[in-house]
Amino acid sequence: MMFYSAVAMLSLIACCYLLFRRGNAIAPDITSPLRLRRCTAAFLCASVLSHLWYIPSMYLTAFEDIKLVYLTGALFDFMTAFPLAIAIMFVMLQDRKRPLWPIAVMMAPIVAGMAVCTATRSDTIPMVLYVYYLLMIVGIIIYMVRATRQYGRWLRDNFADLEHKEVWQSLVVLAIILLSCVIYAFELHGTFFKYMAQMNEVVLVCFLVWRTETISDLSSSQPLFLDTDKVSDAEGMMDADISTTTQDNISLLLQRHCIDTQLYLQHDLTIHQLATAVGTNRYYLSQYFSRQGTTYNANINELRIDHFISLYHHAVAAKEHFTVRSLAKNSGYRNYTTFSRSFNQRMGKNVTAWMQESSET
Repeated sequence: MMFYSAVAMLSLIACCYLLFRRGNAIAPDITSPLRLRRCTAAFLCASVLSHLWYIPSMYLTAFEDIKLVYLTGALFDFMTAFPLAIAIMFVMLQDRKRPLWPIAVMMAPIVAGMAVCTATRSDTIPMVLYVYYLLMIVGIIIYMVRATRQYGRWLRDNFADLEHKEVWQSLVVLAIILLSCVIYAFELHGTFFKYMAQMNEVVLVCFLVWRTETISDLSSSQPLFLDTDKVSDAEGMMDADISTTTQDNISLLLQRHCIDTQLYLQHDLTIHQLATAVGTNRYYLSQYFSRQGTTYNANINELRIDHFISLYHHAVAAKEHFTVRSLAKNSGYRNYTTFSRSFNQRMGKNVTAWMQESSET
């Protein structure tokens, strides 16, 4: 009972924190998406209410009363907590504003089935509900894998820096937790399952608060919520119209306004900002990079790595004291891990091995 109450209190504190605190405590320099904070807070609130509902069952003695409490609580969870958990996964992807009503449609058969079980006080859940729930979870995971890959491509096409934007790791963790909830959803008896459910809740609360605080709000960076069909049509028309002369002009403009001015060193430079500085359309610019067989993110990182190499050779020639981290920071990287990964991709080896080879030659 103490453990159960402590988990409920943890959820309540986390809910109030996300709703009422201004700014982030975990990552003060990041502005997290308001929609994600509200959605996560709603999920945590549903978790608190669910915990409160189950408390009377710990003091009831009549089997029929206990069964009714569990069935009603399961019905409440399927109406609130589970749909909100799926909604959090959708909201994390900021390439467009995904509608949430399909979640209600997916959950409707399960809610209807659990409502019938509750009304008849039958703790024998039809096998069809098991099968449907498992298929739904598998379908959601497949959809999220596909959507996350598209989201990753969208990030690379629009942002120079990906830290605090990528979410595939978070979705993997959430998918695992969602799968573990299958046991909780249909196994209503046994001390082991009760403890496992509460431990799962602790992990989920801590993870969601951390993840919500460390995801950057991208809505202020550029127009995000676009009709993907219209965007595809517009890009197709521009791709048909773009000529070799136009590509050459864009190349000259990039040289003049990005490379010569070292604009690529600006942290969190978006393709929208670059297009504005260059004086062209962001879709033309996107098509230009696509025709070059690269992405906006890869292009900016190539320029930054080349800048790092130039700084390194200058420092070695002048016999100046330096650190790799300081050179990486002066090359536009705030995160050393991002620099290391970009360097490896650009040069085919890590920076330490490259420096050793350079010193030998």
